[in-house]
Amino acid sequence: MFAYFTEMRIICYLLSFFTLSITLHGQSPLSPRIANYTIDLSLDVEQKQVNANQEVIWKNISTAPVSELQFHLYYNAFKNSESTFMKEGSLGGGLSKDGIEDCNWGWVEVLSLIDSAGVELINGASYIQPEDNNDQDQTVLRVPLASAVQPGESARFRMKWHSQIPKTMPRTGYNMDYYFMVQWFPKLGVYEPAGMRLAEEDAWNCHQYHAQGEYYSDFGNYDVSINVPSDFVVGASGELAEKIEAGETTTWRYVVEDVIDFGWTASPKFEELHRQWKGVDIKLLTYPEHVDCAPRYFDAVVAAFEYLDEHIGVYPYPTLTIVDPPIHGLFTGGMEYPTFISSVSFCFLPEGIRTPETLVVHEFVHQYFMQMVATHEVEEPWLDEGFTTYFEGKILDGYLGADQSTINWLGFKIGNEAFNRAEFFNSPNPQIAPASTKSYEYTEGGYGDIAYNKTALWLNTLEGLIGDATMSEIMKTYFETWKFKHPCGQDFIDIVNAVVRKNHGDALGENMDWFFDQALYGTDFCDYAVASISNKAVDSAVGYLDNFEDCITDQNTQEKYQSKVIIHRLEGMKLPVEVEVFFEDGISEMKYWDGKTRGHTFAFLSNKKVVKAVLDPAQKLPIDKNWINNSFVVEPNKSGVRYYFSKFFLATQRALESLMVFI
Repeated sequence: MFAYFTEMRIICYLLSFFTLSITLHGQSPLSPRIANYTIDLSLDVEQKQVNANQEVIWKNISTAPVSELQFHLYYNAFKNSESTFMKEGSLGGGLSKDGIEDCNWGWVEVLSLIDSAGVELINGASYIQPEDNNDQDQTVLRVPLASAVQPGESARFRMKWHSQIPKTMPRTGYNMDYYFMVQWFPKLGVYEPAGMRLAEEDAWNCHQYHAQGEYYSDFGNYDVSINVPSDFVVGASGELAEKIEAGETTTWRYVVEDVIDFGWTASPKFEELHRQWKGVDIKLLTYPEHVDCAPRYFDAVVAAFEYLDEHIGVYPYPTLTIVDPPIHGLFTGGMEYPTFISSVSFCFLPEGIRTPETLVVHEFVHQYFMQMVATHEVEEPWLDEGFTTYFEGKILDGYLGADQSTINWLGFKIGNEAFNRAEFFNSPNPQIAPASTKSYEYTEGGYGDIAYNKTALWLNTLEGLIGDATMSEIMKTYFETWKFKHPCGQDFIDIVNAVVRKNHGDALGENMDWFFDQALYGTDFCDYAVASISNKAVDSAVGYLDNFEDCITDQNTQEKYQSKVIIHRLEGMKLPVEVEVFFEDGISEMKYWDGKTRGHTFAFLSNKKVVKAVLDPAQKLPIDKNWINNSFVVEPNKSGVRYYFSKFFLATQRALESLMVFI
């Protein structure tokens, strides 16, 4: 039943795919299309298995012959308790006791791999463990070639494989009659020539499947035929090119160009809803009991489309599929794949709890960072999760209001940035690792708090230092420069340095490396405080002033004050700061300090007292961990009822502000 593709069938698939691409898009390739897949699969709902034939056409972009292939076999992470994924601690903690007793594990096995000359290669294949030497881990398959792929040439390989679908595993699997199939097929790693991204020499970059961090892949085209029972509804990356009914089964054929992966889902209970945006067909697959959440999904994702279209770049694909999993599929919610994302509705929560909006916006932003700008989210997760969290806040604040974009319920409001601050600064150890840490190196915790929240905070801080216009130019330039390519962190830093230098000269230094050394590569906190304000009356001069004979002894107080505002740097991070100083007549004056020393004094000689000082009044430095100590008010006259009322009011205010830190 699952014999290899015939030559004629392969040719027909390729011709129809090429014709469909020209007809629908009429455009030249957006990406280098290095790894291209044609997959013909059948879903066995009784055995919970997939049986598939697969063709891979891979191009060697290096300057030297390549003598082996390396494939990700993600499903083998769920083969047993000894895989690296399970040893590191899966997102859901592994199988339940019932799942273990019922043996609901998953696996994938490559049965055959034949090159274009007809040579069977699978007999020489072996599992490798590039990171941890865990010989029980089988998530990377090394395949020596009979004939090396020469520089600039493409090679075609035909594969036959089958898999056991895991039950209720993180990101993927099945539960009851719901299937969410991502990181599901044998997929090539990325062959990186020396000088590409972080590569020091030509080599395969094919990490084992870790519990944190997901995937890194080359761009290509996908043509995937999915055979399922006829009562199932299927959604997938790309466009539905063909639907063929054959008795009790139906084949759904999806095609998509210039992407780094492919995902799909199936269930007989899916309701399919649609909305259009500038020619993009936005499809929502949800269960009937969640249909009432559809407007929230659609409205939020349209807001994301509009923001990114204006501020970053054009969404180039004709479709977007949103999957709203049922309650028994929650492990698969909040995931991102090309033109295919999942959220979690939590429809039972009040509308003021913005979980559906937050998740669908976050996952859609991933279409830009790391789907089109294809960074390595295992090695540099801050480049995709941190960027996405940053833009998630921009979009939601504009759509729902900056003070209530995360929660607006029963009078309690909190915005996205405030929520990020609370999550980061109240995490068990916010300084446990720098944001530059690889995903699987967060062995003592901190991955989400640092890669997501801290990065978003320091990106907002960078924006505060350089201004909105410069930050917008940086992000647009970064996207246009690196879309459909594989940048690394230094590539982003280089763009920051170039744009800041162009717009601001040396006002912020020769470059912004000093900022990244602290925010990205360091672990120090930022905390600036207004320590004190003093006003000392200036007395008239006494003593021998004009000559050596007349001594002036009458010291009269003048209407002048020597005022001082003292600022302290309480933590290690050094950032330039603004301080707004208020005088008793209501006039204020803005002062600037480079923030490098441990303390600084602003002095004033005036006929007005200083009554208040506010550090970072525009809150340009959200990385500052304590905003409560950013202001100082001179004590009022200690007399009368007004004084005691003021003391009580101030104490109450500070207590409430302190409580906000823990919310």
